[in-house]
Amino acid sequence: MSEVHPQRAQAMLFGDTLPDLDNETGYRGPAVCRAIGITYRQLDYWDRIGLVEPSIRSASGSGSQRLYSFRDILVLKVVKRLLDTGVSLQQIRIAVDQLGEYGVEDLAAVTLMSDGASVYLCTSNDEVIDLINGGQGVFGIAVGRVWREVEGSLCELRPESLDHSSIVDELAARRAAKRSHAS
Repeated sequence: MSEVHPQRAQAMLFGDTLPDLDNETGYRGPAVCRAIGITYRQLDYWDRIGLVEPSIRSASGSGSQRLYSFRDILVLKVVKRLLDTGVSLQQIRIAVDQLGEYGVEDLAAVTLMSDGASVYLCTSNDEVIDLINGGQGVFGIAVGRVWREVEGSLCELRPESLDHSSIVDELAARRAAKRSHAS
């Protein structure tokens, strides 16, 4: 059984606190797609172009399974939200790079603001207000709220533990089983 590593309780922009996270589990691609509402093709593309790569286990050949952390899924959900609002992939890449500078605990306190062309990362209410007053903030994404949505989506899906000693290429295992049954 994996050990749960509690996050420190940190206030988000809207006053909630963080839930506990288990840093030893991850989710496979199909579960990630269901949780954030994208196709597997989109997920694969974002991985191949290096937009958001799985941090627990990368794909390593045909049939291998990627394993995404909670943080990866949170960032993927933010990417989808930004794309849905019309932000360019170039600006999203900049935002993802900025988010990469924050630890998973700190992401919940971040609000992304955009004017449709650029994305601004805000870590305080004052920064959000300044952007809105300056006419730069047309919409915002409170990452802490996205956190709650992702957490809710994932509670219905089965996570996988990362067991380094038993990383198996499932497709190869199925093929071997098929061959042994055919013999």
